[in-house]
Amino acid sequence: MTPYAEVIGDPISHSKSPAIHGFWLEALDIDAEYRATHVTPDGLAAYFDARRSDPAWRGCNITIPHKQAALDLIEDRGGVRATIGAINTVFRADDGVLIGTNTDAGGFYAPIAGLDLEGAHAVVIGAGGAARGILFALSKVGIGRVTIQNRNVLKAAALLSSFGIKGDAVPLGTKLPEAKLLVNASALGMGGQPPLDIDLTPLPDDAVVYDIVYSPLETDLLLQADARELDTVDGLDMLIGQAALAFELFFDAAPPRDRDDELRAMLTV
Repeated sequence: MTPYAEVIGDPISHSKSPAIHGFWLEALDIDAEYRATHVTPDGLAAYFDARRSDPAWRGCNITIPHKQAALDLIEDRGGVRATIGAINTVFRADDGVLIGTNTDAGGFYAPIAGLDLEGAHAVVIGAGGAARGILFALSKVGIGRVTIQNRNVLKAAALLSSFGIKGDAVPLGTKLPEAKLLVNASALGMGGQPPLDIDLTPLPDDAVVYDIVYSPLETDLLLQADARELDTVDGLDMLIGQAALAFELFFDAAPPRDRDDELRAMLTV
């Protein structure tokens, strides 16, 4: 039987993960598959029950809205619940146990590793599973202050507290502070989702705007940042970075990152 991994979410048709992992599997001549599987919240427990008994299944990536709920259904040997509080990857250990981990934090941080954020002010839009990985990464590089914009302000405030980060939680649409980094960690601006209504005027000229949305790749947020001539990071950077970490867990091989330019070109056709 052919080994396989997959990405699960609701919705899932927009996912580029099958194309990314498929590109790497072909490049490395690995006989395996990577699929996209639609899993609703009501079907999440049954999904993992079925995969536990499938010896060909190597693991899965997890996207909206399952990153926190999945923690209750797998084993947390790395203490992700106590640190990030959300998972985006599940893999089968050598003893057959399904283990959850989070590659979002590493995938998010890689494109901005050269940016000095110690003591800086950042704005994060959203307070879901992706935001948890992002806040974890920011906490590790000594961010000075984080403002979270979210519909549920109390949820955002609790998130700041859980990571021990100084900052404030404000409603969506609140005027931006003079932050060095702005990150859209929500689904706003994604195809089929409501737009992200935001005014970048308050940001300084050296600010970096980072949108984790990758469908469309050129979001309204990034277009607005380009018009301001601000440095930008698009969603493919984080997507490819986190996928590379997961790929090694699934297929026990390092993906050919020297072909990232070719991969990005394929994904943006």
